[in-house]
Amino acid sequence: MRFLPLLLLALPLGLFLSGCVSLRPFSEIRKEVPEDRFVRVGDQLVHIERAGAGEPVVLLHGFGASTWAWRKVLPGLAKEFDVIAIDLNGFGYTERPRDRESYTREGQARLVLGALDALGIEKAHFVGHSYGGAITLWTASRHRDRVRSIVLVDSAAPTYPEDRRSGLAAFRTLSLLFVRGVALRPGGIRRALERSVYDDSIVTPELVQGYLDRLRIEGLGDAYYGLTAPSRSRPEIVDLRTIDVPALVIWGAEDELISVHSGRRASSLLPRSTFVVLDKTGHLPMEERPEELLALMLPFLERQRG
Repeated sequence: MRFLPLLLLALPLGLFLSGCVSLRPFSEIRKEVPEDRFVRVGDQLVHIERAGAGEPVVLLHGFGASTWAWRKVLPGLAKEFDVIAIDLNGFGYTERPRDRESYTREGQARLVLGALDALGIEKAHFVGHSYGGAITLWTASRHRDRVRSIVLVDSAAPTYPEDRRSGLAAFRTLSLLFVRGVALRPGGIRRALERSVYDDSIVTPELVQGYLDRLRIEGLGDAYYGLTAPSRSRPEIVDLRTIDVPALVIWGAEDELISVHSGRRASSLLPRSTFVVLDKTGHLPMEERPEELLALMLPFLERQRG
């Protein structure tokens, strides 16, 4: 019974921390977001942003981000393509499921392909940033028939969604208290963004709030637990050498989260890849260098038409 005093102390602290961040009910999101920005995948509502016409291009955001991260890039792509940005499980305005399997690589791929099925899209070009790049690589390795080409922007390794899991996250209540009391506060988001860019001046209060608003949504506990708790099985290996699709790999020269050296090495394993570095750019080219990013992506995607 020696743990009882600690438990009694932790309870008031937990109540205090859990009140630090309020979460918006998903029902409010449904009322505010136009109905045509949701597609149904099974029993789940998946949020998308869609614009343009032509061959489909799917945009997959990074960890902690959402479709909002593509706001500076999507309109330019939509001049030539049918662009579909998707909020992955646990992020943005997609309804957050309770089961852990939805937050695995397999679960995220099912979400993406299910959304494309709901839209009547059989095959698409995939653009993935960071965590979204890992999901792109996984999808290309397991569902080659659905992928025309891939663009990876400061991409995480395909093992990242499983590598980032931690034994500490198995303590569901404590991990949720940390997220709600510390991580999902403006200061925490600001520091994360500053670590992700070359020029800190772009990290404005508006930018911080834009990322924060799309995280503070009902289902946070299920999402955080699903994304970070230890896996029940050993993750499958993805051999980059087997992903035989045209690939453009773009990297920020000043990326402190995933080094340009790591990016170049991974790119060299892809059979049909081109590697490009953006100077004076960190981990978020779509925020820091959207025009330069578009200038690289559009010609590549145009060459892969049909």
